Amino acid sequence: MSFATHLAAGTLALGLALPGVAAAEVTLNVLYNLPGFTRFHQPIAEEFQKRHPDIKINFLAPAPDYNAGHQQVLRAAVTGDAPDVFFSGYHLLSELTGTLSRRGQITDLKPFIEAEGGQAFLDANFTPQMAALGVIGGVQYGLPVNASSPIMYVNPDLVRKGGGDPDNMPTTWNELIELAARIKAAVPEAAGMAYDIGGWPDDWLWQAMVYQQGGDLTDPATGKVAFDNDIGLNALTYFRRFVTEGGQAMLDWDQSRQQFGAGLTGFIFSTPAHVQTIQGLVGDRFPLQTTTFPLDNADAGGVPTGGNAIVLLTQDEARQKAAWEYAKFVTGPEAQNIVVRITGYLPTNIRATGEEFLAPYYKENPNVATAARQADRSRPWAGYPGGDSVRIWRTQRDIIGTVMRGEITPEEGLRQMVEQTNALMK
Repeated sequence: MSFATHLAAGTLALGLALPGVAAAEVTLNVLYNLPGFTRFHQPIAEEFQKRHPDIKINFLAPAPDYNAGHQQVLRAAVTGDAPDVFFSGYHLLSELTGTLSRRGQITDLKPFIEAEGGQAFLDANFTPQMAALGVIGGVQYGLPVNASSPIMYVNPDLVRKGGGDPDNMPTTWNELIELAARIKAAVPEAAGMAYDIGGWPDDWLWQAMVYQQGGDLTDPATGKVAFDNDIGLNALTYFRRFVTEGGQAMLDWDQSRQQFGAGLTGFIFSTPAHVQTIQGLVGDRFPLQTTTFPLDNADAGGVPTGGNAIVLLTQDEARQKAAWEYAKFVTGPEAQNIVVRITGYLPTNIRATGEEFLAPYYKENPNVATAARQADRSRPWAGYPGGDSVRIWRTQRDIIGTVMRGEITPEEGLRQMVEQTNALMK
């Protein structure tokens, strides 16, 4: 049975079970980030409301990005106009819960989870790594909705021209830079590679370069950055070499995707949520391939898990109960099946990978399955203590850009990043 047929059959079954449509008794005001996510939030909400005709989902205008949504909720909490439900970026969840929990404006999910069977409920639906993405300070404030870790997109034609094997891409950064240099030498009008950290809207790709070496973002013991060492220096040195040796152009991430789609970049790094977009840009120019993120430290290295968790902000008992039903559905296998097929994200629910849902889809779409192959390397997308993660990244990104352009050395860039990040965390 195809996905469309399966969904239609499910909808028909629901229609038979619910011959009349009752008036909504509870309305939930819901805020999510990124307007592009409407394409999966809307059908999920429609399906949920068919199953729960007494609950209406009222979407607020989506925030432009995670940072904007975070700031919007913090402002609304002050005025008492916060949404009932919010989809918080993992990297901002600590700051969000730290602020709202002191005011009693965010809901601990433990009582709801206990009513569902406690740990047995979590184990049946999430791996420990996935469930942990919604845990702050030992409290399960959220359930994971979207999850992504950076993957490599490959133009096999250019890789072969550089003497590489697209089916066996290098797994360390020095080897990749060498391949990029060979691609650039063989095809001068092309970029060997692109790692678009200088134009990325958040610090996901920075954390990826720290984590793949086995490093950490901050040191809880000192409250300072933990990359004031060879790990930070290696990362910045790589960024400069991407330009000088790999032929990377200084573009924003959207321009970089366009260039890759035009067949003018050997390989790029991005979120699996871009699989369908990039496939559309590539068309029939070359047979797009994807592979996992390289690790210099194969034993201790990992990748940051981007995405968001659903959190309940309402303190009204009736709306809390309705919001919990919505949270269960959004993170359940039926909804995750929809999310993955539309976006390419990792499924957060372990049941979603079964034959009834995603297994056939992965067989037909191996480029989407790539991210799932590195799920065991997932690490939380962390935030900084002190409540200024957004400003910290903007500061860091400016410094990284000066390093990539050769305006300052990697050593000086690291000194500035450490100094300014530590100052902003105070």
